[in-house]
Amino acid sequence: MFRAAVSDVTPLPAPAHPPHGDTLPVPRRRTRRQAPIVEAESPGAAALGDVVVAADDTPGVATPGAADPLSFRRPGVRDQTLRQLRRGRYPVEDELDLHGLNQAAARDELAEFIASSRHAGLRCVRVVHGKGYRSGARGPVLKIAVNTWLKRHADVLAFTSARAIDGGTGAVYVLLR
Repeated sequence: MFRAAVSDVTPLPAPAHPPHGDTLPVPRRRTRRQAPIVEAESPGAAALGDVVVAADDTPGVATPGAADPLSFRRPGVRDQTLRQLRRGRYPVEDELDLHGLNQAAARDELAEFIASSRHAGLRCVRVVHGKGYRSGARGPVLKIAVNTWLKRHADVLAFTSARAIDGGTGAVYVLLR
């Protein structure tokens, strides 16, 4: 019966080119809502410093790979708080996407973003650093750098890799003071 119903159907012609070309999509820069501009230099910018983070930044400590989750909490931050942050229980109030930036530009954007978020009274933000799949043998350059910079920043209480729906190991939830 089915064959009789579709007996006069002709197949569609094959497309001239594959539907997904060889070019990679251009990353889009997400816009964030405007926070008040801080006139004075924030202590966060000084905390990040002018350090370019290399893959061998800390001797004896393995650097995270593309699929490795990030997690950090300051002394005094409870395990339960970090667990709730990891599970996405804190509402994300703002987001910064660092895709396509070099280390110097990413460091400056991150310092400005944390300072303006802190000044605006935000508690939880998301930073998208990417998984570093296009970094080749260098590994996830921005992921390693963001991990180091956030640990050094005084306004960061804790951070952990995001849930899969929010970017997974290519993004972190950051809990601010």
